[in-house]
Amino acid sequence: MAATSQQLAVAFLLILNGVLSFPIGQETKQTATCGYESCHATKPDMLNVHLVPHTHDDVGWLKTVDQYFYGDRNDIQHAGVQYILDSVVDQLLKNPDRRFIYVETAFFYRWWKQQSSSMQQTVKQLVNEGRLEFVNGGWCMSDEATTHYSAVIDQMTMGLRFLNETFGPCGRPRVAWHIDPFGHAREHASMFAQMGYDGFFFGRVDYQDRTRRMMDKEQELLWRASDSLTPPTADLFTGILPNGYNPPEGFCWDQSCDDPPIRDDPDLEDYNVDDVVRRFLIIANSQAMVYKTNHIIMTMGSDFQYENANPWYKNLDKLIHYVNAQQANGSKVNVLYSTPSCYLQELHRANLTWALKTDDFFPYADDAHDLWTGYFTSRPALKRYERISNSNLQTCNQLEVLGGPVSRNGPFGKGDSETMKKAMAVAQHHDAVSGTEKQHVANDYARRLANGWQHCQVLVSNSLAALSGSSAERIYCDNLNISVCPLTESSKKFSVNVYNPLARPVIWPVRLPVNGTAYAVSDANGKSVDSQVVPVSAATREVRRNRGLAVNELVFQVQAPPLGYTTYSVSLLQDGPPPASTQHRIPTAIQNKFLRVTFDPDTGLLSSLSNLETKQTIKLTQNFYWYNASDGNNSVSNQPSGAYIFRPNSSTPFIISKTAKTETIQTPVVQEVRQWFAPWVSQVVRLYTESRALELEWTVGPLPIDDDLGKEVITRLDTSIQTSQYFYTDSNGREVLQRKTDFRPTWHLKQSEPIAGNYYPINSRAFIKDDVDQLTVVTDRSQGGGSIHNGSLEIMLHRRLLYDDVRGVAEPLNETSKIFPEGLVVRGRLLLSLDRPPSAADAHRPLAQEVVLQPLLTFTDGDLHPNTQLEFSGLQATLPPAVHLLTLTQWDKDSVLLRLEHQFQSWESKVNSQPVTVNLQKLFSTLDILGVSELNLSANQWKDEMTRYYWTPQTEERPLLKTFEDPSVWEVTLRPMEIRTFLLRVSLR
Repeated sequence: MAATSQQLAVAFLLILNGVLSFPIGQETKQTATCGYESCHATKPDMLNVHLVPHTHDDVGWLKTVDQYFYGDRNDIQHAGVQYILDSVVDQLLKNPDRRFIYVETAFFYRWWKQQSSSMQQTVKQLVNEGRLEFVNGGWCMSDEATTHYSAVIDQMTMGLRFLNETFGPCGRPRVAWHIDPFGHAREHASMFAQMGYDGFFFGRVDYQDRTRRMMDKEQELLWRASDSLTPPTADLFTGILPNGYNPPEGFCWDQSCDDPPIRDDPDLEDYNVDDVVRRFLIIANSQAMVYKTNHIIMTMGSDFQYENANPWYKNLDKLIHYVNAQQANGSKVNVLYSTPSCYLQELHRANLTWALKTDDFFPYADDAHDLWTGYFTSRPALKRYERISNSNLQTCNQLEVLGGPVSRNGPFGKGDSETMKKAMAVAQHHDAVSGTEKQHVANDYARRLANGWQHCQVLVSNSLAALSGSSAERIYCDNLNISVCPLTESSKKFSVNVYNPLARPVIWPVRLPVNGTAYAVSDANGKSVDSQVVPVSAATREVRRNRGLAVNELVFQVQAPPLGYTTYSVSLLQDGPPPASTQHRIPTAIQNKFLRVTFDPDTGLLSSLSNLETKQTIKLTQNFYWYNASDGNNSVSNQPSGAYIFRPNSSTPFIISKTAKTETIQTPVVQEVRQWFAPWVSQVVRLYTESRALELEWTVGPLPIDDDLGKEVITRLDTSIQTSQYFYTDSNGREVLQRKTDFRPTWHLKQSEPIAGNYYPINSRAFIKDDVDQLTVVTDRSQGGGSIHNGSLEIMLHRRLLYDDVRGVAEPLNETSKIFPEGLVVRGRLLLSLDRPPSAADAHRPLAQEVVLQPLLTFTDGDLHPNTQLEFSGLQATLPPAVHLLTLTQWDKDSVLLRLEHQFQSWESKVNSQPVTVNLQKLFSTLDILGVSELNLSANQWKDEMTRYYWTPQTEERPLLKTFEDPSVWEVTLRPMEIRTFLLRVSLR
């Protein structure tokens, strides 16, 4: 992760509880008074107004992250982060009372590297005195709707590690700060609580929710962010800021603003002190009416402000002076420089009880027809690329540990995981994977991920060479989803290495583009494996364009060991059988030993799905539709659909085709029905022999716009399940939340957008159920969806819009590329499983992890050296089904970071929702574990030293923190939904 000027030498002491040292960072002198100690005094009998100078610096949005840092392309937006930090530090030194908070470590890290050592010392002093305070502190301020929890934890860990190693305890943020994300996820609150934050502040909340909360003084609340972790583990105090994250009206003194400065010389024209004080007192007193205590907060700053900090601070100094001078005349308002943590400390001291919230803050609307539910799907290709990149990064991290130092410098040169870690961290930003950036910025995020993967490929090749004993060249084929891989297309004999990043064995279908008609495939033991050659579909030929020439695909199933690899060898058969033929008549059914799927002979569409093991059947039809995007010319509201906002101009979508043209391939390895709906919509319904899930591989695009109509394309599953308006979606890929159509748990909803107002983020799965049947859909990326009609589930796959939605991006979401000048084509997979509700999670939990952490295939041409080790597992034994290995990554020379996760909620499964114990010493096959210590979730505090503020809910007693004893130092017990983080001191066997 982020290297620092002096990399921490971790001095491990083997004591009973393992290793001590590390999170503490550099020794801070006893004189440091930062954090809660450094807050200005307040006045108990007055209204205290906490002024918080801040800047909101997007890690990419209208400009790329580098353009923002340097202040390049100011023709797009005037913003230069390096100048902001220069100017703020200069101004803080001029008056010790001044305060500033900084948030985005991705920018601060770039700036810090360029400072002289004397400037670094100056900044350390400001931090140690609490005058410059870090809040949030992740690499970026992540999006909450479209991010996966594993990538969020990684980016937070990376940012907080840099702060820790640079500034020690005074660099540790006490407060999470998500002032701009467009709706807030419960899983984020749970993660922040487990990272040790004392509180959480955000700016955006649904306009109806805010109105109700203002009336009841519930803009500050206690969020219980898990239904499985014992309170208060996932309890997080949450405050909704009064003005988004902007200053109150009339009080913006940035050089980009045009509010009048304080003119305080009575001899000069336009003296306005009395007017400024009067206006300020009115605003402060009216704000105090809708908050609970005699403390209120004001955010003095906004996007990329403080590039010249002087006008801000000069006027804030005066404001504080003149407002407080009124106290002599009996005024009861006290103004002070403050920070979010100083404000939080006062709320905690108030010792009140707070409203308890257990749901989340989606969807977010800022007006009756302005629902921010479009970005759940915006830029679907980038959203998939981000998810694949996370899978590749986790594989890269694991192989760096398993392969040892040679992985970073070996036969294929110098490799690293750092570049990919930073690229993935930046991609979590709320204008990155969310799809709400300008096109050139989206291209930059993708380019960074591609560059990170290039660095990781060298590392992965080095590591696999060390583990297998073969330094033969390894080829990576990143375009297998469109049947492109030059090696397999031309080679007569090659081997496939399958690395499995999961901690349990996995069975996975492999499809390789080939030009032969028959192949012999054998596994690591030389045993022959069933394989089949099938023709490449017309849809695939159309989407790959001129990037590949294979006429067929070789299909077989591989089985890979946990946290390890196996090898398959493939050779062309000269006079083998011809490839499987395609039938053009509509099939009645396809089935394997687990599932049976039937089709309607008249339409070619799905008609039913059966689970043969549990003997259950549901009616199931599926088709594709599009909503006509509003162009804003509308009597009710002129809000168009855009990158952020979903606003269809009718609640009834257009059907793309009532029937599908079909062709069918039935083989012993795979059965597929290829459906063609329109030149821009096709699908393959696919069932592999060993699979308990039905695969729907959709290909959508280019969306036609020659009719001047923006289109939002959905697929809808209509079933016989009796859902009574309820459906379920995951939060950031972890806990599942119940949703109900036209309903919000915490206020009486006035529904003005019947479609967009019922869309929720789906990160990894959504399901509908009744007492007997549960249909779960596992997605391969973040998407938006809902259950508009009983028994139905719809998911938005792709959007192409012709108008900007007036939220600042100033560009319609109309994606094209060099390969697709007429509009982007997107391909993806939905996996369907049908189960009895009490056991459904036993299927969908592991299935979703397989999609997130998928096997990595690498290829070697020709014969392998006879001494090559064809199979390897990094584990001594498979982990229990309830346990997921979330993180295995090199921390420093002698230590690795390990996260183990219980992947079931407490109510989900009879079998798996139980505590599970894992022995750390018996975990790895190639690592000896010499010492262990437990950390908090973000790995910046020792677990036993992490103390947080506790808060009392209105309706019950204050919960006391329960601590559970592990059976021994090496044996750790995981309870439902618990993630435990360990620093292991290791030596490679």
